[in-house]
Amino acid sequence: MPDAVELIGYLASALIVLSLLMASVLRLRVVNLVGSAVFTAYGVLIGSLPVVLTNGAIVCINVYYLFRLLRDRGGAGYFEVVATDVNAPVLRRFVDFHRDDIRGFQPDFTEVSPQHLAWFVLRDAVPVGVVLARRDGEVGHLDLDYVTPAHRDFTAGQVLFGDSGVFRGAGIARVTADAVTTDHGRYLARMGFTRDDGRWNREV
Repeated sequence: MPDAVELIGYLASALIVLSLLMASVLRLRVVNLVGSAVFTAYGVLIGSLPVVLTNGAIVCINVYYLFRLLRDRGGAGYFEVVATDVNAPVLRRFVDFHRDDIRGFQPDFTEVSPQHLAWFVLRDAVPVGVVLARRDGEVGHLDLDYVTPAHRDFTAGQVLFGDSGVFRGAGIARVTADAVTTDHGRYLARMGFTRDDGRWNREV
């Protein structure tokens, strides 16, 4: 039966493996940091300088990149929200490519429609999300508000509904949305939506 020190080594190994399964960059960094810290402690306990030095360096690398991620998180420069033509081939390709993941979060979404207003969420000028809304006067109904898993922890929604002003720029004063899944409902609540008669609403 493994002793306590061996169990620490197994725990560290499990955490490192678990971190590599994370789709979110932020979660990957956090779990990998914990795993490498435990591995460093394991190296100290078994008296292995190579294990201590290697994993100590990984701890420092993770701390550096986590600091950068958290510093930039939700900042005005981290994400851009830009309008796009609803008929743009890249928009339809993006939606088709991520359709399975979209279905898990917003299963009620069907297709891109000519009636939609469309925006891309960009990170380093690369599309990482898409927003589709139908306007009725000053009300815009969100049919799709999607960000890829790797960027879901970086508060793109706060940029979308905050300082970006994309809805106000399109003549929209209030945004509504439906939430079929619990996760989507939690997201809308975090973004400042309130539920009224089964529909989520937010002034912009």
